[in-house]
Amino acid sequence: MYDIIIIGAGPAGLTAAIYASRAMKSVLIVEKEGFGGQIVLSPGVENYPGVQGSINGADLANTLVEKAIEFGAITEFDEIVGIESIDGGFICHGYYGHYTGKAVIIAAGAHHRKLGLESEERLTGRGVSYCAVCDGAFFKGKPVAVIGGGSTALADALLLSDLAEKVYLIHRRDEFRGEAHVVERLRKKENVEFVLNAVPEEFVGESKLEALRVKFKDGSERTLEVSGAFVAIGQTPSISEFKGMIELDESGYALSTEDCLTRTPGVFVAGDCRRKAVRQLTTATADGTVAALAACDYVDDL
Repeated sequence: MYDIIIIGAGPAGLTAAIYASRAMKSVLIVEKEGFGGQIVLSPGVENYPGVQGSINGADLANTLVEKAIEFGAITEFDEIVGIESIDGGFICHGYYGHYTGKAVIIAAGAHHRKLGLESEERLTGRGVSYCAVCDGAFFKGKPVAVIGGGSTALADALLLSDLAEKVYLIHRRDEFRGEAHVVERLRKKENVEFVLNAVPEEFVGESKLEALRVKFKDGSERTLEVSGAFVAIGQTPSISEFKGMIELDESGYALSTEDCLTRTPGVFVAGDCRRKAVRQLTTATADGTVAALAACDYVDDL
């Protein structure tokens, strides 16, 4: 039986593994896809404290993985599909095995909703992005598009309007769901153009994004020459399998206290799958730290 099982190897899970392992706890990290989470898709990370200049997201993830393993964390590739309470701990049920631990940290993250275009997958990280805060600076002085009509899309467009040469804000309806005062601020921006009643049809480009083709409700089409496209149509937390063990809000995010405790003693949650106002690399690693220390205290008290 491990002291702590961590579900998910994004920045939150890996940071939790580092702190828990340094506290001399036996730690197992279970990851279903690849180490690093969404950060590996970023061509450059410039806003992480302690990193000079820019670092590739995949390189940063590798650094976290190596540090966790250096302190003794064990890694396993599997998808955890359920957690069961047992006497003195928990069983995490995976497709390929069952793993027992005294405490569990769920750091499964959240995945961005995608448009479902074939060209989207091919050009992700090559002009197509899901985080304007993370990648906006790479498109300074260039034309970009923002896709979405909610608060996140509006905020992304506002942020990019101070960086990009031109911002096309594409929304499938003629009215936005986000805050009206932000819409008005965007209307006053000379480099922002609303492209309404339109949906993306194709990201154009081979090795990098060169244009975005959109289709309007009346059947007409338009090709926008852009270097970057930011998809902001929402996120889906990857924790529905654990709703019997933890409480979720109306959007499916895990409810927890600020020390990352869930309603089940011994089960903690960290990172983008937790309900909170800001989801950034730094807040994910902060959650990992808090959850790990709380889990260590829980194990010590057993």
